[in-house]
Amino acid sequence: MKESIVKNKSFEFALRIIKLYKILQEQKEFVLSKQLLRSGTSIGANINEALAGVSKADFANKMAISSKEARETLYWLELLEKSQMVTFDFKPFIQDCQELVKLLTSIVKTTQNSTLKTKD
Repeated sequence: MKESIVKNKSFEFALRIIKLYKILQEQKEFVLSKQLLRSGTSIGANINEALAGVSKADFANKMAISSKEARETLYWLELLEKSQMVTFDFKPFIQDCQELVKLLTSIVKTTQNSTLKTKD
């Protein structure tokens, strides 16, 4: 099976989110860090489900869910950065998350367009 760039990127991102979660816990940030952990690790989980999809529509749906999770993760990262509740440089995480959002958006659009073309 061919390697999936988005699968690999989301897995590496999830590992970094787990490490960030531990740092945030050490700084006594318990609420937003939990939200970030859930959404940040959910991106890759949904991508894995998409890659095992039974149809193009199933694939597109799971990738769309991954895209939504990536956008939610981006929200939590930006909120943590702007609120200055903790001392940390979130910029590399925000950039990586924005890259995942772009990749996933492109995958969803391409899949939806190809599904529409096959229906015609």
